[in-house]
Amino acid sequence: MENEQLILSKLNEISEKLDEQNRLQKTVLNFNEACKYLDVSPSHLYKLTSAKQIPHFCPQGKKLYFKRQELDDWLQRHRQVTTQEIQKQAIHYLNKKS
Repeated sequence: MENEQLILSKLNEISEKLDEQNRLQKTVLNFNEACKYLDVSPSHLYKLTSAKQIPHFCPQGKKLYFKRQELDDWLQRHRQVTTQEIQKQAIHYLNKKS
């Protein structure tokens, strides 16, 4: 019985990895795939789409679709600057002022 559970667990893990690989190769994702890709809950993604804060398509007024590249761009849009980068900018600014 324990071996069966282990086998089922490993099969489930392999299935999830294959699903993830398929998502990474698709250019257009459906709503559920986008939730998994972004690692957000469906309710959060619905809030983002209804507030028009994330790029999406709604071709027939019901189902939502997303371009994977646009999701990547959206994720990388508000990059946080590191302390080291801020220090370099400050030094550059001070050198420019003098």
